[in-house]
Amino acid sequence: MAGRSSNRSIGTVAMRWHGDRLELLDQRLLPAEEHWIVADGASAVAQCITDMVVRGAPAIGISAAYGVALAARHAGGGDWQAEIKQAIRVLAKSRPTAVNLFWALERMEKVFHACHSLDEATDRLAAEAVRLHEDDLAANLAMADFALEVMNPDKPVAVLTHCNTGALATGGYGTALGVIRRLHEEKLLKRVYADETRPWLQGSRLTAWELTRDHIPVTLNADGAAAAIMASGKVKWIVVGADRITANGDVANKIGTYNLAVLARHHKIGFMVVAPSSTVDMSLESGKDIPIEEREGTEVREIRGIPLAPAGVQVFNPVFDVTPASLIDAIVTEKGAVRNPNITGMRALFT
Repeated sequence: MAGRSSNRSIGTVAMRWHGDRLELLDQRLLPAEEHWIVADGASAVAQCITDMVVRGAPAIGISAAYGVALAARHAGGGDWQAEIKQAIRVLAKSRPTAVNLFWALERMEKVFHACHSLDEATDRLAAEAVRLHEDDLAANLAMADFALEVMNPDKPVAVLTHCNTGALATGGYGTALGVIRRLHEEKLLKRVYADETRPWLQGSRLTAWELTRDHIPVTLNADGAAAAIMASGKVKWIVVGADRITANGDVANKIGTYNLAVLARHHKIGFMVVAPSSTVDMSLESGKDIPIEEREGTEVREIRGIPLAPAGVQVFNPVFDVTPASLIDAIVTEKGAVRNPNITGMRALFT
């Protein structure tokens, strides 16, 4: 990727682009092992997205864009257009819920359709993927500014977050975790409480790892402890990311987010969603229209091959849940914030 958009620390890099290949930090192995997987084609990138080597809606979109660039670079030269179209179809099937994936592929497809030769497509698609990566980092920095305007803290505050929304899940810096970084930089952060985030444990494996590496004060908690933390009066805001936001302000995010929103409303704690505008899908009326990915039951029955439950027990394993707009105090993107989101406020900012 080209130079940084800011002199701020952007956090741990999750992907490295080398022109002829994409290296992805295997987030399934963290924090025990830092291992990089080399993806040299679109199908390899798609497999990494499906297998959750790379995860987080913005990072999925960026990776897919690099996958299209690789498809052009390795096209045979005969029917090169058909090869690139097929690569886009393969990438589109890798994950169903994160709208950033489809937004990134549509952006790459527009560039592809304007190309008249394979050489032109190779150069322009690579440049567009890098630009998309840089744009995401710039968006993260901008939304952190808008979020602090909404919070308006006059003294250090503690916040609670869910899943991982940091540099590992984005082009750098982070969405919800980017807000937390900004609070820390401004000396306005007392502490982060990080939900462990079952069943993939992104909070314990990734968020706690990322924050401790960057010397940001974090306390890891079991998901079930969030209510007790809120009842203690220790946190002022719940700050989470999103995988898709609909026209009325409903939000699909990592399973367990809806729980937090209900608890936050009961305890009179602010609930903020932070995501790039590419996560907003104005074509969907409400959360009931969002396709929710369900994964196989082994993820709940086992952890890295160690059984936690009877082998044949039936499992309900949705990756996401939908938080209704009525429970959200603010949706923050790089375009600005929608407070108490509804269809009117969303249309005012995103159409």
